[in-house]
Amino acid sequence: MLSNLGRVTIDAKAPRSQSCGSMSSPDDVRPDPAGSAAARRRPALQAAYALGQGARVLAYWGQYALSQRLTTPVKPKRPIEGSGPGLPYVIRDLRDLLERDWRNIEAGLYRPPHDLIEAPWRALAGARRYLRDLPRVEQRRHARRHDEVYRAPPEPLAPEDLANEGDYPRYYLQNFHYQTDGWLSAESAELYDHQVEVLFVGGADAMRRQALVPLEAFLRSRRSAHCRLLDLGCGTGRFLTFVKDNWPRLPVTALDLSPAYLEAARRRLAPWRATEFVQAPAEKTGLPDASFDVITAVYLFHELPPRVRVQVLTEVTRLLRPGGLFLFVDSLQKGDHAPYDPLLDYFSVAFHEPYHSSYVSADLEALLRDAGLEPGSVDRAFFSRVMIARKR
Repeated sequence: MLSNLGRVTIDAKAPRSQSCGSMSSPDDVRPDPAGSAAARRRPALQAAYALGQGARVLAYWGQYALSQRLTTPVKPKRPIEGSGPGLPYVIRDLRDLLERDWRNIEAGLYRPPHDLIEAPWRALAGARRYLRDLPRVEQRRHARRHDEVYRAPPEPLAPEDLANEGDYPRYYLQNFHYQTDGWLSAESAELYDHQVEVLFVGGADAMRRQALVPLEAFLRSRRSAHCRLLDLGCGTGRFLTFVKDNWPRLPVTALDLSPAYLEAARRRLAPWRATEFVQAPAEKTGLPDASFDVITAVYLFHELPPRVRVQVLTEVTRLLRPGGLFLFVDSLQKGDHAPYDPLLDYFSVAFHEPYHSSYVSADLEALLRDAGLEPGSVDRAFFSRVMIARKR
C-alpha cells in the first residue's frame, strides 16, 4: 500500500489561515507584478520577450515537425467531420496568444516568465529525452496499448498498490497520451512538460499564464499572504511557479495523486516558501471544509470520467470559502472555436484521451451550477478554455 497517500508536507514558515479580506493598510499593498523598474526598461524587456518566445516556438515547432516525419498518423475508427484549419491559421493564432501574453505583462498583470530565456543545454536535454521516448509512444499508439501501467506497473510500485481503489482509481491507471509509465514514474514527470510544449508548439506556458489575469483581479484588493490557493492535479508544478513568482507570499497547496509528479513539483517550487504538498485524488482530498480562497484546475478535467468531474466540483465547493474563486483552464470544447472542432475530435483518438470526447461536449456551466458554483467569464486562449466561477 502507498504509505504517503494523503500526506501533507508543510513549509515550516508557511502562514496559517487568516482572513483574505480587503486590504486594510498600505503595508498590505502588493507591488505591481511587472515592477516599476521593468516598466522603465520596457523596450529591452519586449525585445527579450520576443527573443525568448521566438526561440521557444522555433525549437518546439521544429520538434513537432520532426515528430510528424518520424511517426504515422492514426486512422480514426470513424470519420471525423472536417479537416481543421491549415498551418498558417494555427501560426497566426499562436502569434495572437503570444501578443496577448506580452500585453498582459506590459500592463503589469503579471511578470515576464521567470525562465524567459531557457538555458540551451536544458532545452537540448529535453529534446533528446523527448525524441528518445517517441518510438515507444508510437508503438503504443498504433498497437492501441494504453494499459501498461495497470498490467505491468512501473517500479517501485508493487501490484498491491494497484489493487485498492483508495490508492489509485482504475480510471487513473492508464498510459494517457500513450506516454511511458502513465503518471507513475520520475521519467514520465521529466518528459511531460516537454511533450505538452511540443504538442502546442511552444504555446502551453502562455496558455497557462492566461489564468493569472483573473487571479490578479481577485487578489488585487486582498492580502495575498492571508489568502490560500489550492492547485488540483498540480502535475509537476509548472503553473504554480508562475503563481509564486508573482505572489511569493501567497500560501499555495499543490495536490496530485502521482508521487513522482508531486516530487517534481516539490523540486520546482523549492525557491519559494509558503508551499504545501498533498498526495491525494482531486475528488477526495481529505482537506478541511472552507479552507481555500482560490482553487485552480489546469488541464485536469479532460482527464477525468464524467462522474469524477461531478465529484471534483463537489469537492471544490466544499473546500472554497464563501465568495471564493474557482479558476479553470482546460482544452477547448466543441463550439468554442469552430475551426478547431475537427482537431478536438482527432485529439481524443490520436493521443489516448479516453474522457476527452465526453469533456468536449459536457455542459460545464450546468455542472458548476449544480455543484453550487456561479459561472463567470469564459475566454479562449489558443487551444485552451479559461473559465472562472465563484462559490455562492
